[in-house]
Amino acid sequence: MTARRVAARVATALAGLLVLVALIAPNGTAHLTPGAFLRIPIEGLLGVALLLLLPARSRRVAAVLAGVALGLLTILKIFDMGFAAVLARPFDPVIDWVLLGAAVGFVKASFGQLGAIGSVAAAAVLAAAVLLLVTLSVLRLTQLVVRRRTIATRAVAALGVVWVCCALLGAQIVPGVPVAAGSAAGLAYDHALQMRADLRDRKAFAAQLAVDPFRNTPDDKLLTALRGKDVVLTFIESYGRSAIEDPEFAPQVDALLADGDRRLAAAGFAARSAFLTSPTSGGGSWLAHSTLLSGLWIDNQQRYRDLEASDRLTLTSAFRRASWRTVGVMPGVTSAWPEAAFYGYDKLYASWDLGYRGPRFSFATMPDQYTLLAFQRDEREIPKHPPLMAQIVLMSSHAPWSPLPRPVSWADVGDGSIYDSMSGENAEPQAILTRDPTRVRTDYRTSIEYSLDSLISYVETYGGDNLVLVFLGDHQPAPIVVGDGASRDVPITIVAHDRAVLDRVSGWGWQNGLKPGPQAPVWRMDAFRDRFLTTFGP
Repeated sequence: MTARRVAARVATALAGLLVLVALIAPNGTAHLTPGAFLRIPIEGLLGVALLLLLPARSRRVAAVLAGVALGLLTILKIFDMGFAAVLARPFDPVIDWVLLGAAVGFVKASFGQLGAIGSVAAAAVLAAAVLLLVTLSVLRLTQLVVRRRTIATRAVAALGVVWVCCALLGAQIVPGVPVAAGSAAGLAYDHALQMRADLRDRKAFAAQLAVDPFRNTPDDKLLTALRGKDVVLTFIESYGRSAIEDPEFAPQVDALLADGDRRLAAAGFAARSAFLTSPTSGGGSWLAHSTLLSGLWIDNQQRYRDLEASDRLTLTSAFRRASWRTVGVMPGVTSAWPEAAFYGYDKLYASWDLGYRGPRFSFATMPDQYTLLAFQRDEREIPKHPPLMAQIVLMSSHAPWSPLPRPVSWADVGDGSIYDSMSGENAEPQAILTRDPTRVRTDYRTSIEYSLDSLISYVETYGGDNLVLVFLGDHQPAPIVVGDGASRDVPITIVAHDRAVLDRVSGWGWQNGLKPGPQAPVWRMDAFRDRFLTTFGP
């Protein structure tokens, strides 16, 4: 056998393997095992049968169209895998394209500008290569099928019988993965249904936006029970229920919260805690922020855009109408953010407004302790300042959770240059998928401990009699930390010095302390706005 014939056979075998993988590869990592590829794809059998029936000219056109469609489906599977690994859900081809920009930003923060450019270029080359190679593979296999028409016909008939038998018997080699595969068509059908659902959802959401029980509430009737208080609403990035319940994290985090209860009690504070169910997981913090503040379920980018274009009353705008000074402290905002106008801030502090002169800690532009101190200096320490309502987003616990800062004395924080020596103490910034999962989970826990300790220490040091702090997680971390199937619950806590504030929420059934127990109430995150406005109204 000549080398040319050997190369041709190898190329044909590789083409067949590529098409088979494209047809039966799962779109998530949970079933990405060798056994998952021991399947018979019905789409392949039907495709071969169709090619055998078509005339030569139509056959080539059909093969090209099938190859392009299968290539696009393979790219869609890759997107699904990526979204499942980070956001614990599949990719939505209608409304998720904007999230690719956020992904590039994450890579830039982890690997730098060159890393981001290289990643985008590599992704574009990979997509083009998949599309081209799958199409060429289908064409090559089509030629083989035509040349070996009798063998191909018998093979399709025999495998068709096996497929039917396996389908009737529910045969599985890997649990949950049937041998009689129809996953390619099923995936395409599921995404088509998702596109249709997106169109329906937009109409349904428009109807929800039109109804707001607090839109016409007089300004002097809003938040009357909090008059004179500084109300600080703080999101702790990736602070999920798993942080206080997973055996790998809970011993250390729960011990820190128990110590925090003692420290805050000594300073005259008390706390009540429960859980909220976030509309997102692994990322998409802005969906959680907008859900909590608007009282509407914002679980996709389409709803987010429609909300931002509306006049919906948010918690921040409610405080503003009730004569609080409202500020947003957003160290994660590193470019223009026109959505800020929707929330009703009197002042937005983006990353460049906070005076930080220290190093960046991977995705986090500055340590949480600095963010809190900058807010204290710029707002709460102003003599005779009006009552404040602040939304603060803490970023130190944002993936990839390395490197991390260390707590320092508040008096030593200064302009942040004290952190210069810390940015290289841990592992160099790198994307979480390139690191050992055990190390990732350890770094995640350490980052949550740092964020919680910074917040508790802030209340101890700067709280005062008129502080009301509400802090919560925005979402659970990525599946690499909590595994597949974790809940979307996040802890939420109210801390106050004035017992009358906590008496107001006694009917909520929230538990005492900074840590909600397993039996603590669980609300959807969109329920919080209305309950809060009702409870602290007249």
